[in-house]
Amino acid sequence: MISVSIVNVTSYTALELLRVLAHHPQFVVTSVTGRSAVGKRLSDVFPQLLAQSAIDATLVITEEAAQTELAFVCLPHAAAAETVLRLLERGTKVVDLSADFRLHDARIYEAWYKHTHPAPTLLATTPYGLCERYREQTAYATLVANPGCYATASILALIPALAAGIIHESIIIDAKSGVSGAGRSPSLTTLYDEANENINAYSLDGHRHLPEIVQELEAAATDGGYAVTGRLRVTFIPHLVPMTRGILATCYTDLRDTAMTTKDVLEVYEKYYVDEPFVRVVEQSPHTKWSYGSNTCFIHPFVDTRTQRLVVVSCLDNLVKGAAGQALQNANILFGLSETTGLLALAVYP
Repeated sequence: MISVSIVNVTSYTALELLRVLAHHPQFVVTSVTGRSAVGKRLSDVFPQLLAQSAIDATLVITEEAAQTELAFVCLPHAAAAETVLRLLERGTKVVDLSADFRLHDARIYEAWYKHTHPAPTLLATTPYGLCERYREQTAYATLVANPGCYATASILALIPALAAGIIHESIIIDAKSGVSGAGRSPSLTTLYDEANENINAYSLDGHRHLPEIVQELEAAATDGGYAVTGRLRVTFIPHLVPMTRGILATCYTDLRDTAMTTKDVLEVYEKYYVDEPFVRVVEQSPHTKWSYGSNTCFIHPFVDTRTQRLVVVSCLDNLVKGAAGQALQNANILFGLSETTGLLALAVYP
C-alpha cells in the first residue's frame, strides 16, 4: 500500500479526491490537513464518508501533513508552492492541484498571479499533468502540475487539430462551468439567489487559465511543424451557469484546407485519441451529464459547412477530469500503476 496525504482536505477538490481514492486498491489516505478544521475528524466535515469504510472517516485533520509517499496539494495558488517545496524536501512525491507549477515561465506566472514564485527553476522541469500529452515525462517526475479544469477541456478539444496543422492561429473558446468550479469558500456570486436562474460571462479581461491554454496549444502546434509561439490569438471567455458540476467548451477556428469535411476531421481526432482511456471522440454534441462524476472528456469536432470553420465541443466534470480524477491519473503514472486504476466508474445519470 502507498501512503497518501491530502493537503487542504476541506475543499471540494479534496472531497472528490477522497471519493475516487475510496475505489483505489493501492493508495491509502493516512494524513489530511486543513487549517480551518484542525482537530476535527474527517466525518465531522464530510459525514457522507461514514457510508463506506475505504476511507478512514476517523482521521483527525491536522495543520501539517504527516510523512507519506504521495501528497495531493489542494491549496490556492501562492500558498501551494511553499507547501510543495517542503513536501519535496521530505522525499514525498507531489501532485499539485493549484496553478503554482503549471506555467513554465516565471515572468508569465508573476504577471497573471501577481506573486513572486518561490522556486522559478522548478517551473521549467515540472511536467504539465495533461496525461494525454505528458505521461512519459510524468513517469520520471517527483512533482506534477495538475492542469486547470477549463484548460483541460479547451486543450483536449484543440490539440489534435493543432498537432495535425489543419487550423489557423486565431481561436475562440466559449466555456461554461458549474458553480463548484468556484470552490467551497462562500462568495456573493455563488450564493443560490445570485447564481440560480442566471448565467454570466466573467474575467473578460483575461482568465488565469488562459496562459496555460496558450502554452499548451503552442506546444501542440509545434508538433504540427508550425512555429506559432507568440502568434496564436486565443480568445477565452468563461461563463458561470446555474448547475453544480460540469464544463462545456465550444471552440471555433478556421481550417487551413477549406475542402475538409466533418468526416476528415473526425478521422484526425480519432487517430490522435485512439489509445486514450479517458477521451471519447463522439459524433454528436456531448452533454455535461454524460461526464457527471466520471473521468471522461467527450469531444465532438465538426465542420460548419456554411463558413468552413472547425467547431469543437468538449465537456467534462470539472471536479473529476478537471481536477481530482486527473490528479489520480497522474499519481498512478508517478507510481508505475495502470493509469485507469480507481477511475473506471461510470457517470451518474440522470
